[in-house]
Amino acid sequence: MKIVFRRFVTNNKLTTSTMKTKLLFLFLASLFLNSAKCQVTIPVYSYELFYDGYAALVNQPTTPGVIRLRNDLFTTKLLPEQLAAVGSTLQLSVLITSACDNYDRIGNVNLVLVPKGDASYNTATAQKIELGRFITPFMNKNISPFDVPYVFNVDNAAKILKDSALNLVYDFWVEFEVFGVPYAAQTQVSGCSGRNDVFYGTLDFITNEDTTIPNTTFLLPLNFKKDLNNYQAGATDVIGQTVRTINYTLPNAVDNAKYYLITSNHGSNSGGEEYNRRFHYIYHDDVEVLNYKPGELTCEPYRVYNTQANGIYGASPRTPAQWQSFSNWCPGAVIPIRTIDLGNMASGNHSFKITVPTAVFVGAQGYIPVSLYLQGQNNTLGLNEFNVYSYDIFPNPTADFINVQSTDAIRTYQLTDIQGKILLSQKLDATDLKLDISNQPKGVYFLRMTFDKGSNTEKIVKE
Repeated sequence: MKIVFRRFVTNNKLTTSTMKTKLLFLFLASLFLNSAKCQVTIPVYSYELFYDGYAALVNQPTTPGVIRLRNDLFTTKLLPEQLAAVGSTLQLSVLITSACDNYDRIGNVNLVLVPKGDASYNTATAQKIELGRFITPFMNKNISPFDVPYVFNVDNAAKILKDSALNLVYDFWVEFEVFGVPYAAQTQVSGCSGRNDVFYGTLDFITNEDTTIPNTTFLLPLNFKKDLNNYQAGATDVIGQTVRTINYTLPNAVDNAKYYLITSNHGSNSGGEEYNRRFHYIYHDDVEVLNYKPGELTCEPYRVYNTQANGIYGASPRTPAQWQSFSNWCPGAVIPIRTIDLGNMASGNHSFKITVPTAVFVGAQGYIPVSLYLQGQNNTLGLNEFNVYSYDIFPNPTADFINVQSTDAIRTYQLTDIQGKILLSQKLDATDLKLDISNQPKGVYFLRMTFDKGSNTEKIVKE
């Protein structure tokens, strides 16, 4: 590329500041044009209408390819051309448009891993992760602005969508969930009487043109929007304490591992968790790795979207100190995705723990929905380890049997699912092994084998 510098002359004199200004302008314009050229928008949902989350399922049309699972939940399968367009970066661009709910509600975007070729799935039991969570503002559909935007940076999710092993056994479906109820708006918002629609929702993936992503992603869903509180069995390790421990097993080492954590406090009304910022403590393998208080410095940037007078904003602006004294989230804002770097993790047993020791759930109300997953890179054996012994595994992928032929005797083996549950195991002394996995569902499994000179784990794909 040839770069030509020209002089800018005023009264026959070189004006250095003008030259610098114009060069800076040209440089910034070039960056902008290159950025715009590389940006790719993948439409996922377009202006879908959500209805009363407590009412019976409505019978209203949706966009082709979009399925209404509940009044507050849509799903759609990502098409091959959409997946092919995903690059090395990924943003979720959500737009919520006002209808007939004028209160702050919770919404989220979920990624569902559905066995390849299945035409549907059970949302209550499907394997999925929460990609992003947001809070709607107090909106009056008659007052501008009518839309509120939310943007999530989820570059890590691009690696999941591009992973060849996952794509071989799963279809990726995207759920769009916004809970709402219209009862207050039916009497408080003009034009909402008798209506039960609550919000419109639009979702786009924003990515770039660089589709070259390494296919070494490890993904382990650990907790999906499961409520944490101190008064319900199953919502806490110990009744009376707000704590949850999640134990799991890694069949193989995972490099560059990270937790992706989403929490937000809700409910209890006056004096409860909805309005109080309390320290959250996060532990990995019993070592504290993070502590935080939810909430932003100030909610004033979102005032413009809160057009309904019944909201928490009041008539005049509040100081940051006032906001921090009572609100742990802002209506109209995204809930943070907290990324916790864990480094390289060894195979074996591990644990995650979250505790909010000062939480108070007034009158046994309120909850903290927690979503968590672990992502990293599949560990690759070093050259020296490969030279110790060798074996062949075939066919892989498979629909029924796995065969192993080894140069050294296999002493033990374990077959586990992606959650670490042991499905098959045996002690033996043989160089040949044949496993029947025909009765297992489609998915990714791990076969760990031990030899006299070491051990190794292989990813098995059941199709």
